Amino acid sequence: MDTNAQTQPASGRGGRGARQRILDAAIRLFYQEGINATGVERLATEASVSKRTLYQHFPSKAAVVEEYLRYIRQGVGDPIRPDPAVDKRSPRVRILALFETPPAGGLMRGCPFHNAAVEAADGMPEVHDIVEAHKRNYIDGLVTLARAAGAANPRMLGNQLAVLFEGAAALSTSLNEPEPWTHARKAAQTLVDEAVSQGSA
Repeated sequence: MDTNAQTQPASGRGGRGARQRILDAAIRLFYQEGINATGVERLATEASVSKRTLYQHFPSKAAVVEEYLRYIRQGVGDPIRPDPAVDKRSPRVRILALFETPPAGGLMRGCPFHNAAVEAADGMPEVHDIVEAHKRNYIDGLVTLARAAGAANPRMLGNQLAVLFEGAAALSTSLNEPEPWTHARKAAQTLVDEAVSQGSA
């Protein structure tokens, strides 16, 4: 899953609809600066719309957050249905690709879904539903890949990889450095090779 996946906001009013400009602004600001730190007025300003226009498209800030998560969910972290180029790789290679070390120098912000779950707390229950569905689907995808790779216990391996992924994302955010991903990839390789070896025994 590309935890830094985001689109760039449209500049100005031309060429893009107001709803998409609001969503573009939300994708950038919610991820980079945080959901709670980004107010409706800031969203409207960045999207070059009035607050009234924003509320015409989204009845509340929570509705913007929900749409933001649904939107990025379409383009990140789907190990079952990757793009055609990735789909040609072996299941093992596809698993390890999920742990590729991000380039150094950028701000490590971790998983946008995890961040949203923490920030939403008990105030946005619909957000938790979206996050939970994404995480469960992601685990299911890892289990599917583990099975295709020949793991003896694909359910166990899939869950182990999910925990490893979440840990790498969290630690890289806390330390603001990419090194945890390097360690996680090595650990993932060990887990996969051992599981596959047991499956072929």
